[in-house]
Amino acid sequence: MQVSCLSGVRVIEFSLAAAGPVAGMFLGFLGAEVIKVESKTRLDQARRRSHMIVKSGPKGELADVSTVMDSPDASPDFNCRNLGKLGITVDMKKLEGLSLVKQLAKVSDVLLSNFRPGVMDKLGLSYEALRQIKPDIIVLASSAVGSSGPDGMLPGYASIFGAIGGLSYLTGHAKGTPKEMRVPMDIVAGATSALYILAALNYRQATGRGQYIDLSSAESISLLAGDAIMDYQLNRRSADKQGNRDSLLAPQGCYKCKGQDEWLTIAIGSDQEWEAFCNAIGKPEMAKDERFYDPFLRHRHHDVLDKIIERWSSKQRKLEAMSLLQKAGVAAVATYNARDLFEDRHLVEREAFASTFHPVIGRQTVLAPPWKLSNMPVRIPGSSPLVGEHNQYVFRELLGYSQEAFAQLETAKILN
Repeated sequence: MQVSCLSGVRVIEFSLAAAGPVAGMFLGFLGAEVIKVESKTRLDQARRRSHMIVKSGPKGELADVSTVMDSPDASPDFNCRNLGKLGITVDMKKLEGLSLVKQLAKVSDVLLSNFRPGVMDKLGLSYEALRQIKPDIIVLASSAVGSSGPDGMLPGYASIFGAIGGLSYLTGHAKGTPKEMRVPMDIVAGATSALYILAALNYRQATGRGQYIDLSSAESISLLAGDAIMDYQLNRRSADKQGNRDSLLAPQGCYKCKGQDEWLTIAIGSDQEWEAFCNAIGKPEMAKDERFYDPFLRHRHHDVLDKIIERWSSKQRKLEAMSLLQKAGVAAVATYNARDLFEDRHLVEREAFASTFHPVIGRQTVLAPPWKLSNMPVRIPGSSPLVGEHNQYVFRELLGYSQEAFAQLETAKILN
Protein backbone atom coordinates (compact mmCIF):
# COMPACT_ATOMS: atom_id res chain seq x y z
CA MET A 1 0.00 0.00 0.00
CA GLN A 2 1.36 3.41 -0.96
CA VAL A 3 1.55 5.97 1.84
CA SER A 4 1.72 9.74 1.49
CA CYS A 5 4.81 11.29 3.07
CA LEU A 6 2.75 13.40 5.49
CA SER A 7 0.21 10.74 6.41
CA GLY A 8 -0.67 11.16 10.07
CA VAL A 9 0.44 14.81 10.22
CA ARG A 10 -2.25 17.24 11.30
CA VAL A 11 -2.01 20.96 10.51
CA ILE A 12 -4.14 23.70 12.03
CA GLU A 13 -4.33 26.61 9.63
CA PHE A 14 -5.19 30.17 10.63
CA SER A 15 -4.77 31.98 7.35
CA LEU A 16 -6.41 34.11 4.72
CA ALA A 17 -5.85 35.49 1.21
CA ALA A 18 -3.21 33.37 -0.57
CA ALA A 19 0.22 32.95 1.05
CA GLY A 20 -0.95 31.01 4.12
CA PRO A 21 -3.67 29.02 2.33
CA VAL A 22 -1.26 27.93 -0.41
CA ALA A 23 1.20 26.65 2.21
CA GLY A 24 -1.52 24.59 3.87
CA MET A 25 -2.79 23.31 0.54
CA PHE A 26 0.66 22.08 -0.51
CA LEU A 27 0.98 20.19 2.78
CA GLY A 28 -2.43 18.68 2.11
CA PHE A 29 -1.31 17.56 -1.33
CA LEU A 30 1.47 15.63 0.43
CA GLY A 31 -1.00 13.83 2.67
CA ALA A 32 -1.37 16.03 5.77
CA GLU A 33 -4.79 16.57 7.35
CA VAL A 34 -5.24 20.35 7.20
CA ILE A 35 -7.92 21.96 9.35
CA LYS A 36 -8.72 25.54 8.39
CA VAL A 37 -10.01 27.61 11.31
CA GLU A 38 -12.33 30.51 10.52
CA SER A 39 -15.02 32.53 12.22
CA LYS A 40 -18.31 33.50 10.61
CA THR A 41 -17.58 37.04 11.74
CA ARG A 42 -14.14 36.99 10.08
CA LEU A 43 -14.05 34.65 7.11
CA ASP A 44 -11.13 34.29 4.73
CA GLN A 45 -11.45 37.30 2.42
CA ALA A 46 -11.05 35.06 -0.63
CA ARG A 47 -14.55 33.74 0.12
CA ARG A 48 -15.96 37.12 -0.91
CA ARG A 49 -14.75 36.69 -4.48
CA SER A 50 -17.76 34.92 -5.95
CA HIS A 51 -18.26 35.09 -9.69
CA MET A 52 -20.79 34.17 -12.33
CA ILE A 53 -20.67 30.39 -12.29
CA VAL A 54 -22.44 27.43 -13.83
CA LYS A 55 -24.11 25.15 -11.32
CA SER A 56 -23.58 21.43 -11.75
CA GLY A 57 -26.05 18.63 -11.41
CA PRO A 58 -25.72 15.82 -8.86
CA LYS A 59 -23.30 13.88 -11.06
CA GLY A 60 -21.19 16.88 -11.97
CA GLU A 61 -22.88 17.56 -15.31
CA LEU A 62 -23.34 21.20 -16.26
CA ALA A 63 -26.79 22.71 -15.95
CA ASP A 64 -28.32 24.80 -18.71
CA VAL A 65 -28.28 28.12 -16.90
CA SER A 66 -25.71 30.32 -15.21
CA THR A 67 -26.42 32.00 -11.94
CA VAL A 68 -24.74 34.55 -9.73
CA MET A 69 -23.94 33.06 -6.35
CA ASP A 70 -23.39 35.67 -3.65
CA SER A 71 -22.29 33.25 -0.97
CA PRO A 72 -19.08 32.61 1.01
CA ASP A 73 -19.30 29.03 -0.25
CA ALA A 74 -19.36 30.03 -3.93
CA SER A 75 -15.91 31.48 -4.53
CA PRO A 76 -13.80 29.70 -7.18
CA ASP A 77 -10.88 31.80 -5.94
CA PHE A 78 -11.18 30.36 -2.43
CA ASN A 79 -11.64 26.85 -3.79
CA CYS A 80 -8.39 26.99 -5.81
CA ARG A 81 -6.33 27.92 -2.72
CA ASN A 82 -7.94 25.62 -0.17
CA LEU A 83 -8.37 22.30 -1.93
CA GLY A 84 -8.77 19.24 0.26
CA LYS A 85 -8.90 21.02 3.62
CA LEU A 86 -11.32 20.52 6.48
CA GLY A 87 -13.11 23.65 7.64
CA ILE A 88 -14.31 24.65 11.11
CA THR A 89 -15.73 27.83 12.62
CA VAL A 90 -14.76 28.97 16.12
CA ASP A 91 -15.35 32.28 17.88
CA MET A 92 -12.01 32.73 19.64
CA LYS A 93 -13.06 35.98 21.23
CA LYS A 94 -14.84 33.75 23.71
CA LEU A 95 -12.84 31.75 26.24
CA GLU A 96 -14.68 28.56 25.30
CA GLY A 97 -13.66 29.03 21.68
CA LEU A 98 -10.03 29.55 22.62
CA SER A 99 -10.20 26.42 24.78
CA LEU A 100 -11.43 24.41 21.78
CA VAL A 101 -8.53 25.54 19.65
CA LYS A 102 -6.05 24.67 22.38
CA GLN A 103 -7.58 21.20 22.64
CA LEU A 104 -7.14 20.85 18.90
CA ALA A 105 -3.51 22.00 19.14
CA LYS A 106 -2.86 19.23 21.66
CA VAL A 107 -3.63 16.60 19.02
CA SER A 108 -1.96 18.42 16.11
CA ASP A 109 1.58 18.68 14.77
CA VAL A 110 1.73 22.08 13.06
CA LEU A 111 0.02 25.43 13.50
CA LEU A 112 0.27 27.74 10.51
CA SER A 113 -0.80 31.39 10.40
CA ASN A 114 -0.25 34.42 8.19
CA PHE A 115 -1.65 37.25 10.30
CA ARG A 116 0.17 40.42 11.28
CA PRO A 117 2.71 39.75 14.06
CA GLY A 118 1.08 39.88 17.49
CA VAL A 119 -2.40 38.77 16.42
CA MET A 120 -1.94 35.14 17.49
CA ASP A 121 -0.35 36.29 20.76
CA LYS A 122 -3.39 38.45 21.55
CA LEU A 123 -5.63 35.48 20.87
CA GLY A 124 -3.71 33.50 23.46
CA LEU A 125 -2.02 31.29 20.88
CA SER A 126 1.60 32.40 21.11
CA TYR A 127 4.30 29.80 20.55
CA GLU A 128 5.10 29.76 24.26
CA ALA A 129 1.44 29.13 25.12
CA LEU A 130 1.14 26.39 22.51
CA ARG A 131 4.29 24.55 23.53
CA GLN A 132 2.91 24.34 27.07
CA ILE A 133 0.08 22.35 25.55
CA LYS A 134 2.11 20.39 22.97
CA PRO A 135 5.88 20.58 23.65
CA ASP A 136 6.91 19.35 20.20
CA ILE A 137 4.46 21.47 18.19
CA ILE A 138 5.77 23.31 15.12
CA VAL A 139 4.46 26.86 14.68
CA LEU A 140 4.98 28.84 11.50
CA ALA A 141 4.04 32.51 11.47
CA SER A 142 4.20 34.05 8.01
CA SER A 143 4.05 37.83 7.78
CA ALA A 144 5.15 40.63 5.47
CA VAL A 145 8.65 41.16 6.86
CA GLY A 146 8.87 38.82 9.86
CA SER A 147 8.08 39.60 13.49
CA SER A 148 11.46 41.01 14.59
CA GLY A 149 13.26 44.20 13.59
CA PRO A 150 12.06 47.83 13.48
CA ASP A 151 9.47 47.09 10.75
CA GLY A 152 8.14 43.89 12.30
CA MET A 153 4.55 45.18 12.55
CA LEU A 154 4.38 46.19 8.90
CA PRO A 155 1.18 44.87 7.25
CA GLY A 156 1.34 43.61 3.72
CA TYR A 157 -0.14 41.73 0.81
CA ALA A 158 1.49 40.22 -2.29
CA SER A 159 2.36 43.52 -3.98
CA ILE A 160 4.03 44.69 -0.76
CA PHE A 161 6.12 41.50 -0.60
CA GLY A 162 7.41 42.12 -4.12
CA ALA A 163 8.10 45.78 -3.48
CA ILE A 164 9.99 45.48 -0.21
CA GLY A 165 11.60 42.23 -1.36
CA GLY A 166 13.34 44.12 -4.17
CA LEU A 167 11.78 42.27 -7.10
CA SER A 168 9.15 44.79 -8.21
CA TYR A 169 11.79 47.46 -8.84
CA LEU A 170 13.54 45.11 -11.26
CA THR A 171 10.33 44.27 -13.11
CA GLY A 172 9.16 46.41 -16.00
CA HIS A 173 10.52 48.16 -19.05
CA ALA A 174 13.69 50.25 -18.89
CA LYS A 175 12.91 53.82 -17.79
CA GLY A 176 9.37 52.69 -16.95
CA THR A 177 7.65 52.26 -13.60
CA PRO A 178 8.11 49.18 -11.41
CA LYS A 179 5.48 46.49 -11.94
CA GLU A 180 3.51 44.84 -9.16
CA MET A 181 3.57 41.06 -9.36
CA ARG A 182 0.80 40.37 -6.85
CA VAL A 183 -0.48 36.78 -6.53
CA PRO A 184 2.76 35.08 -7.70
CA MET A 185 4.47 36.71 -4.71
CA ASP A 186 1.94 35.01 -2.43
CA ILE A 187 2.58 31.66 -4.11
CA VAL A 188 6.34 31.99 -3.56
CA ALA A 189 5.81 32.88 0.11
CA GLY A 190 3.37 29.97 0.50
CA ALA A 191 5.72 27.46 -1.12
CA THR A 192 8.57 28.73 1.07
CA SER A 193 6.41 28.27 4.17
CA ALA A 194 5.58 24.69 3.18
CA LEU A 195 9.28 23.97 2.59
CA TYR A 196 10.30 25.13 6.05
CA ILE A 197 7.47 23.24 7.71
CA LEU A 198 8.77 20.09 6.00
CA ALA A 199 12.26 20.91 7.29
CA ALA A 200 10.90 21.39 10.81
CA LEU A 201 9.02 18.09 10.64
CA ASN A 202 12.23 16.37 9.58
CA TYR A 203 14.09 18.05 12.47
CA ARG A 204 11.42 16.94 14.92
CA GLN A 205 11.61 13.38 13.66
CA ALA A 206 15.36 13.39 14.32
CA THR A 207 15.37 15.24 17.66
CA GLY A 208 11.85 15.07 19.10
CA ARG A 209 11.76 18.87 19.33
CA GLY A 210 9.37 21.28 17.70
CA GLN A 211 10.17 24.88 16.87
CA TYR A 212 8.92 28.32 15.94
CA ILE A 213 9.39 29.49 12.34
CA ASP A 214 9.30 33.27 11.84
CA LEU A 215 8.88 33.60 8.07
CA SER A 216 9.33 36.88 6.22
CA SER A 217 7.44 36.84 2.92
CA ALA A 218 9.55 39.75 1.65
CA GLU A 219 12.78 37.88 2.36
CA SER A 220 11.47 34.83 0.50
CA ILE A 221 10.99 37.16 -2.48
CA SER A 222 14.49 38.65 -2.07
CA LEU A 223 15.89 35.19 -2.81
CA LEU A 224 14.65 35.69 -6.38
CA ALA A 225 16.68 38.89 -6.70
CA GLY A 226 19.94 37.35 -5.50
CA ASP A 227 21.98 38.32 -8.55
CA ALA A 228 20.99 41.99 -8.18
CA ILE A 229 21.82 41.95 -4.48
CA MET A 230 25.20 40.34 -5.14
CA ASP A 231 25.94 42.87 -7.89
CA TYR A 232 25.40 45.70 -5.44
CA GLN A 233 27.46 44.00 -2.76
CA LEU A 234 30.42 43.44 -5.08
CA ASN A 235 30.20 46.47 -7.38
CA ARG A 236 28.00 48.98 -5.54
CA ARG A 237 25.87 48.95 -8.69
CA SER A 238 22.11 49.02 -8.26
CA ALA A 239 20.36 47.01 -10.99
CA ASP A 240 17.52 48.64 -12.87
CA LYS A 241 14.62 47.46 -15.01
CA GLN A 242 15.64 46.07 -18.39
CA GLY A 243 12.40 44.76 -19.82
CA ASN A 244 12.79 41.30 -21.29
CA ARG A 245 16.54 41.57 -21.76
CA ASP A 246 19.35 39.80 -20.01
CA SER A 247 22.28 41.72 -18.52
CA LEU A 248 24.84 39.73 -20.55
CA LEU A 249 23.33 37.58 -23.29
CA ALA A 250 21.59 38.62 -26.50
CA PRO A 251 19.20 38.33 -28.11
CA GLN A 252 16.79 37.76 -25.24
CA GLY A 253 13.23 38.95 -25.62
CA CYS A 254 9.56 38.54 -26.36
CA TYR A 255 8.71 39.12 -30.02
CA LYS A 256 5.43 39.88 -31.78
CA CYS A 257 4.01 37.09 -33.92
CA LYS A 258 1.24 36.84 -36.49
CA GLY A 259 -2.21 37.20 -34.96
CA GLN A 260 -3.81 39.21 -32.19
CA ASP A 261 -1.59 39.53 -29.10
CA GLU A 262 0.57 36.53 -30.04
CA TRP A 263 4.20 36.41 -28.88
CA LEU A 264 7.34 34.30 -29.01
CA THR A 265 9.99 34.27 -26.28
CA ILE A 266 13.58 33.68 -27.45
CA ALA A 267 16.70 33.24 -25.32
CA ILE A 268 20.09 32.69 -26.97
CA GLY A 269 23.02 31.90 -24.72
CA SER A 270 25.94 30.96 -26.99
CA ASP A 271 27.54 31.55 -30.38
CA GLN A 272 26.41 28.07 -31.47
CA GLU A 273 22.78 28.87 -30.63
CA TRP A 274 23.08 32.21 -32.44
CA GLU A 275 24.34 30.52 -35.59
CA ALA A 276 21.56 27.91 -35.37
CA PHE A 277 19.00 30.70 -34.99
CA CYS A 278 20.29 32.58 -38.04
CA ASN A 279 20.16 29.42 -40.15
CA ALA A 280 16.68 28.52 -38.92
CA ILE A 281 15.15 31.88 -39.90
CA GLY A 282 16.85 31.82 -43.30
CA LYS A 283 19.46 34.49 -42.57
CA PRO A 284 22.78 32.60 -42.23
CA GLU A 285 24.70 35.74 -43.19
CA MET A 286 23.72 37.36 -39.86
CA ALA A 287 26.00 34.92 -38.04
CA LYS A 288 28.97 36.51 -39.86
CA ASP A 289 27.79 40.10 -39.44
CA GLU A 290 30.48 42.00 -37.55
CA ARG A 291 27.82 43.73 -35.43
CA PHE A 292 26.65 40.39 -34.05
CA TYR A 293 29.86 38.38 -34.05
CA ASP A 294 30.00 37.65 -30.31
CA PRO A 295 27.74 38.02 -27.25
CA PHE A 296 29.22 41.41 -26.33
CA LEU A 297 28.56 42.87 -29.77
CA ARG A 298 25.09 41.32 -29.98
CA HIS A 299 24.23 42.90 -26.64
CA ARG A 300 25.61 46.25 -27.79
CA HIS A 301 23.40 46.12 -30.90
CA HIS A 302 20.34 44.62 -29.18
CA ASP A 303 17.97 47.31 -30.52
CA VAL A 304 18.97 46.53 -34.10
CA LEU A 305 18.65 42.79 -33.45
CA ASP A 306 15.17 43.18 -32.00
CA LYS A 307 13.94 44.96 -35.12
CA ILE A 308 15.38 42.28 -37.40
CA ILE A 309 13.95 39.44 -35.34
CA GLU A 310 10.50 41.02 -35.10
CA ARG A 311 10.36 41.56 -38.85
CA TRP A 312 10.71 37.77 -39.11
CA SER A 313 8.56 36.78 -36.11
CA SER A 314 5.66 39.05 -37.06
CA LYS A 315 5.09 36.86 -40.12
CA GLN A 316 5.09 33.62 -38.11
CA ARG A 317 2.49 31.77 -36.08
CA LYS A 318 3.92 31.46 -32.58
CA LEU A 319 3.58 27.67 -32.26
CA GLU A 320 5.07 27.08 -35.71
CA ALA A 321 7.99 29.42 -34.94
CA MET A 322 8.51 27.66 -31.62
CA SER A 323 8.67 24.26 -33.34
CA LEU A 324 11.06 25.54 -36.01
CA LEU A 325 13.52 27.05 -33.52
CA GLN A 326 13.30 24.21 -31.02
CA LYS A 327 14.22 21.72 -33.74
CA ALA A 328 17.27 23.88 -34.48
CA GLY A 329 18.33 23.69 -30.83
CA VAL A 330 17.30 27.25 -29.94
CA ALA A 331 15.56 27.99 -26.62
CA ALA A 332 12.34 29.51 -27.93
CA VAL A 333 8.75 29.03 -26.81
CA ALA A 334 5.39 30.52 -27.56
CA THR A 335 4.44 32.98 -24.83
CA TYR A 336 1.42 31.14 -23.45
CA ASN A 337 -1.81 32.72 -22.36
CA ALA A 338 -4.34 30.89 -20.15
CA ARG A 339 -6.02 29.20 -23.11
CA ASP A 340 -2.68 27.96 -24.46
CA LEU A 341 -1.81 26.46 -21.08
CA PHE A 342 -5.18 24.77 -20.79
CA GLU A 343 -4.92 23.20 -24.25
CA ASP A 344 -1.19 22.38 -24.26
CA ARG A 345 -0.70 18.67 -25.00
CA HIS A 346 2.41 18.48 -22.85
CA LEU A 347 0.58 19.80 -19.79
CA VAL A 348 -2.43 17.60 -20.56
CA GLU A 349 -0.23 14.49 -20.67
CA ARG A 350 1.48 15.47 -17.41
CA GLU A 351 -1.97 15.97 -15.84
CA ALA A 352 -1.11 19.52 -14.84
CA PHE A 353 -4.81 20.28 -14.45
CA ALA A 354 -7.40 18.38 -12.46
CA SER A 355 -11.14 18.48 -12.15
CA THR A 356 -12.78 18.81 -8.75
CA PHE A 357 -16.44 18.83 -7.78
CA HIS A 358 -17.59 21.44 -5.28
CA PRO A 359 -21.10 21.08 -3.82
CA VAL A 360 -21.94 24.74 -4.48
CA ILE A 361 -19.70 25.81 -7.35
CA GLY A 362 -19.99 22.57 -9.28
CA ARG A 363 -17.20 21.11 -11.33
CA GLN A 364 -14.09 23.29 -11.59
CA THR A 365 -10.73 22.79 -13.27
CA VAL A 366 -7.84 23.55 -10.95
CA LEU A 367 -4.05 23.34 -11.04
CA ALA A 368 -2.73 19.98 -9.90
CA PRO A 369 0.43 19.60 -7.76
CA PRO A 370 3.43 20.52 -9.97
CA TRP A 371 5.56 17.60 -8.77
CA LYS A 372 5.53 13.90 -9.65
CA LEU A 373 6.88 11.44 -7.08
CA SER A 374 7.72 7.91 -8.22
CA ASN A 375 6.86 6.15 -4.95
CA MET A 376 4.08 8.29 -3.54
CA PRO A 377 0.69 9.21 -4.96
CA VAL A 378 0.13 12.95 -5.12
CA ARG A 379 -3.51 13.80 -5.57
CA ILE A 380 -5.95 16.55 -4.86
CA PRO A 381 -7.85 15.27 -1.82
CA GLY A 382 -11.03 17.20 -2.61
CA SER A 383 -12.58 20.63 -2.96
CA SER A 384 -12.35 23.47 -0.45
CA PRO A 385 -14.51 23.28 2.69
CA LEU A 386 -17.84 24.98 3.10
CA VAL A 387 -18.09 27.36 6.04
CA GLY A 388 -17.97 25.21 9.18
CA GLU A 389 -18.45 22.04 7.13
CA HIS A 390 -16.33 19.81 9.39
CA ASN A 391 -17.35 21.05 12.83
CA GLN A 392 -19.01 17.72 13.59
CA TYR A 393 -15.96 15.65 12.65
CA VAL A 394 -13.40 17.82 14.44
CA PHE A 395 -15.26 18.44 17.68
CA ARG A 396 -17.22 15.22 18.02
CA GLU A 397 -14.96 12.58 16.49
CA LEU A 398 -11.53 14.15 16.95
CA LEU A 399 -12.02 15.88 20.30
CA GLY A 400 -14.70 13.52 21.62
CA TYR A 401 -17.54 15.93 22.43
CA SER A 402 -20.93 14.32 22.91
CA GLN A 403 -23.85 15.30 20.72
CA GLU A 404 -25.35 17.20 23.65
CA ALA A 405 -22.12 19.09 24.37
CA PHE A 406 -21.68 19.84 20.66
CA ALA A 407 -25.22 21.20 20.48
CA GLN A 408 -24.50 23.44 23.47
CA LEU A 409 -21.44 24.85 21.67
CA GLU A 410 -23.63 25.67 18.68
CA THR A 411 -26.38 27.20 20.81
CA ALA A 412 -23.87 29.38 22.64
CA LYS A 413 -22.45 30.44 19.24
CA ILE A 414 -18.99 29.20 20.15
CA LEU A 415 -18.87 27.39 16.80
CA ASN A 416 -19.55 30.58 14.95
